[in-house]
Amino acid sequence: MRLSIQIAASAFALWAMSAPALAQELRVTVWTGNAAQLKMLDGIADGFKAKHPGVSVKFETVPVADYTQKLTFQVAGGNAPDVAWMMEDAAPAFESAGLLMDIGPTLKATEGYDFGDFSQPAMALWQKDETVYGVPFSTSPFMIYFNKDMFDKAGIEDPLQLAAKGEWNMQRFQEIAKKLAEANPGKWGFEFKDGEGYASRMTHALLPSIRAYGGEFWSDGQCGFDKPKAVAAVQQLHDMVFKDKSIVPPGEQGDYFSGNSAMTVNQISRASKMPEAGFKWGIAPLPSGPAGEAPVIGQAALVVFDAGKNKDLSAQLVAYMTSKENVATMAQFFPPARKSVLDSDAFVNSNKLIPAEQMKNVAAAIQHGRVHPAHEKMPQIQAAMAPRVDALWKADADVGQALKGVCAAIQPFL
Repeated sequence: MRLSIQIAASAFALWAMSAPALAQELRVTVWTGNAAQLKMLDGIADGFKAKHPGVSVKFETVPVADYTQKLTFQVAGGNAPDVAWMMEDAAPAFESAGLLMDIGPTLKATEGYDFGDFSQPAMALWQKDETVYGVPFSTSPFMIYFNKDMFDKAGIEDPLQLAAKGEWNMQRFQEIAKKLAEANPGKWGFEFKDGEGYASRMTHALLPSIRAYGGEFWSDGQCGFDKPKAVAAVQQLHDMVFKDKSIVPPGEQGDYFSGNSAMTVNQISRASKMPEAGFKWGIAPLPSGPAGEAPVIGQAALVVFDAGKNKDLSAQLVAYMTSKENVATMAQFFPPARKSVLDSDAFVNSNKLIPAEQMKNVAAAIQHGRVHPAHEKMPQIQAAMAPRVDALWKADADVGQALKGVCAAIQPFL
């Protein structure tokens, strides 16, 4: 009996030692709920699990409009995910707060990883000297999505045709958006990114136009919203909303993907929604402006939280997900930061929904574009901006004065 008890105790001890490993689940927060993208991620995770028996990977979708705020609450509440997608504008705040793990040693020790294959400009937000806070999985330029059927109905050349002739600019953009709205009663010429231009995407709504005019949100610690170039850019958008009535106004929902707006700005990951759209479509570069072409890049990276319970394993998951092979797989939705993938024929042919000629415009925008501005006090900046931007989007607003109000609100944080 005593021997049986000892054997049982030994067996229990061995089980107890092995149980945590068998029960390890890595929680990864993402903002996509798209079935095709989640299926792709699950497929990549299956490869990781095959190399790490007993480990599971769970992708947890958090809506994009609330993503950074909810991620912040999870971290502050001691419930940080193991791995997370992180937007470029949030990165400096999390980095400066010391919340992100240095995953550089893991990446560089991973056989065949080739860390030097990542574009240095693409890594700028995520690396400080030798410390690596994250790895970009998406370096995705903003593109114009257009409803070809609505253009044809109005008898108007589409953005790709105009771009080929060197005539796709902010002036034509305004003229065309107005004609499209007039030719399609009850619909709109243009919708801001994700229909969130007056809320969570307020900076994404303003940035392409401001850069096309040669302005910036801020530079060298000084606010740029109230500078003449930025004011002219925003005035044009304001006129389109309230005078031309071609841009979906505050309080209305255009929904390009349902055919209710002729154009919108988005990234190629949204192409996954287009098979359900029911209309002919295409993507084109952003319109040029007085400052010429000014591609805008949105960026997102995979990060590991320093307070996580499975840090080492989480860093290995990031290394696996951002290997050359898996970056090539993700390129169908998320343009890569790896030079070897971006420069390949495989990239321009990676998205079955987007013709290679249009994907070449995506590659060109990545090579020549600049990333959306980021700041370590971005949460405070956005919170300070919000009520002043709300005041801007009124029919009788003085745009110049409203933008001076934006600068007054955010300058203390710059």
